[in-house]
Amino acid sequence: MPLLPLSDRAIRYETRGAGAPVVLAHPLGFSSRIWERVTFPEHVQVVAYDLRGAAMGALVRDAEALMDALGLRDAVFIGAGLGGLVAQGLAVKRLDLVRGMVLMNTAAKIPATATWRALQTGATEMAPLVEPIIARSFAPAARRSEAADQARAMLSTCDPAAYAAGAAAIEGTDFYTTTATLALPTLVLAGTDDAITPPDLVRETAELIAGADFRLLRRSGHLPALDAPEALSEAITAFLARIGH
Repeated sequence: MPLLPLSDRAIRYETRGAGAPVVLAHPLGFSSRIWERVTFPEHVQVVAYDLRGAAMGALVRDAEALMDALGLRDAVFIGAGLGGLVAQGLAVKRLDLVRGMVLMNTAAKIPATATWRALQTGATEMAPLVEPIIARSFAPAARRSEAADQARAMLSTCDPAAYAAGAAAIEGTDFYTTTATLALPTLVLAGTDDAITPPDLVRETAELIAGADFRLLRRSGHLPALDAPEALSEAITAFLARIGH
């Protein structure tokens, strides 16, 4: 993957295709590899990048810097989990960059119990976190699936310091008021088996955005890019077609 060098950091990204830009931001604990099984229309340019461990303001600035450097305007920004928070923050700040959003398994504010959040923000190794994350991301019957094993492998290679910083960014973010000012084409997706961002929480965020469409992915959890890539691909493709992107 190429690197975009900036004054104080580098952003790792990959791009494929040519046409209307679609930018992908992954959930906490993962990387741009999570999108490998998701398909996109041939007429779009897909840009996937790796989020670093940083505060939310820095993560939004990273997305802004990447899109400015690559000359991306009027993009559809697809964000999952932590990436969905980045999408909301970027859309509020730079509407010239974002003409539409797909918010997946995310919310304007993502709550957690104090004990679980303390474990996440204080992480010094990933091993103790992997199975609890799997348990909250997949239905019981799906925790021994290929998708769950892919999630385990990705989580196990995550830098624990970056994970802790990302968890702290989620903990410190409440976009409820600012997201409620947005009025742009938005598809909001939730998984029936998601215990991290349950459907009712995701639906509440959809209701903040004027004109947003909410869709429930059945038999999917917190990571549809892994456990429901076909349904996710179909939902994204239909949304892009509907808004003429």
